[in-house]
Order: sequence, then structure tokens, then C-alpha cells
Amino acid sequence: MRSIDKDQLRRRVHQIIYEADTPAGKLFDVVLLLLIIISVVAVMLESVQSIHALYGPELQFIEWVITIFFTLEYIGRVLSVGRPLKYIFSFYGIVDLLAMLPAYIDLLFPGMHFLVSLRAVRLLRIFRVLKLMHFVGAGNALVEALRKSRNKIAVFLFAVIVICVILGTIMYLVEGPESGFTSIPVSVYWTIVTLTTVGFGDITPQTPFGQFVSIIIMILGYGIIAVPTGLVTAQFMSKPEGTVVGNTTSCPNCARYGHRDDADFCYHCGAKLNEDEA
Repeated sequence: MRSIDKDQLRRRVHQIIYEADTPAGKLFDVVLLLLIIISVVAVMLESVQSIHALYGPELQFIEWVITIFFTLEYIGRVLSVGRPLKYIFSFYGIVDLLAMLPAYIDLLFPGMHFLVSLRAVRLLRIFRVLKLMHFVGAGNALVEALRKSRNKIAVFLFAVIVICVILGTIMYLVEGPESGFTSIPVSVYWTIVTLTTVGFGDITPQTPFGQFVSIIIMILGYGIIAVPTGLVTAQFMSKPEGTVVGNTTSCPNCARYGHRDDADFCYHCGAKLNEDEA
């Protein structure tokens, strides 16, 4: 009977921490989101010397309260899944660990205070909390479109690099060191800056032909910027209808997300998603 109670408690903790389909789960994610924002703001304020001098102890107190909460949450996430190592070594598992580790390192090794800046990594955890929002489905679809377009984008980027090398070499031959184009790598750097329409202005062409080439590069830059967007958009629009990716259900065994609404089993490990129905 005791083991059944433990299993029920584990499922309940998993439902609250990992999912957002229940009032308790939604409340937990809202609290977590607020704590992440407060923590990041505290890190930013602590870097301001005048504020740190006046409110250092208060900011330190806030940091430890949040760190303790994150520590308890991390322990709960580890204990509430069937495969703890899957969560520990997952992307969000590592982010969760880095979110609380700097405070303990600073406590044990005061000379490592510079690591507290790593606490800003907690901002990445907002993406986990975004499962509360219906836009997560569109976000997953965009990631899938990027993944399917990666070969075309890679070929396109390679072509852009070749163009930059050719145009940079031309500018080196046309302008020369007296205009600031002291080498081909420097000329390629100028070409990339111009092509991306950044335009630092540290190097500028002086000859009429060099200025003409720079005009061509700038016009070419506007067209080049639009190509990757078009590739991803085309892939995004060709996404099959009926794919459900906005489900917040998390596998109680391996903690994976992204299941269909009508899924009964985890797409990754095969475990039953709703253990209560087993």
C-alpha cells in the first residue's frame, strides 16, 4: 500500500512540475516564470556597483530564496520521472542545473564570484514555461521547417562565402593598402560587413570603381538577406495539415514533450503517457 502511495505522489509531482493541463500545474509554471524574471532582474541590478553597494544583502537574500526553490524543483524533476538520467543530461536538465549551481559554487569557493553571471542562464528556462502558451505549436513547426531547410540554407551560405571571397579579392586589387584594404582577409571582412548592410565605416572605398563595386555589394545584400527567409517560409507553408504539436503532456518516464493530443504512448520510450488510465 505504501508503494502505491509513493507512485501516486510521484505521478502527482510529475503532473504539477512537468505539465500545464491542471490548475496546479499552471500555477506552478506562473510562479516559476515570475521567479525566473525576478532572478534575472536581480542579477542585472547586482552588476550595477551603486545598487550593489546599497542593496547587496537584500539581493543576496532574494538570490538564495530563488536558488533554494530551484534546487527543490530540480530534485522534484529528478525524482518524478522513471528515467532520471534522461532528464539530468537533457538540454533543459543541464540548464536547470546551471541555474542553481553558481550560488553554491560561490558559497564554497568565494573567489569564483564571477560565475554568478551564469545565473542569467535561467532566462532560457522561460522556453520551458512557454508550454503554457498555445504558440508553442507554431514554434515547434518553425523549428521543424528550419531543420528541413538546413541543406538548402547550408548550400546558400557556402555560395555567399564564395561570393564574399571573390568580391573581397576584387576590392583588394582595386583599392589596395592605401585605402585601408591591407590584405585579402581584411577586404573579405569589409565585403561581409557591407553585404550584411551593417556598415561599420572603418574601411571605405576611395576609387570610383571601388565605390561602384560597393554599390553592387550593398544591393546584392538586400537580396541575399531575403533568400533564407524565403526558404524557411516555403518549408513552413508546406507543413502537412493535422499535425498536433501543442500538447503539454510530458512523458512520466523520460520527460519528453511534443506528443499528439491523441497519443497514448511516448513517441520516444514507449511508456504510457497517462498512467492513471493504465
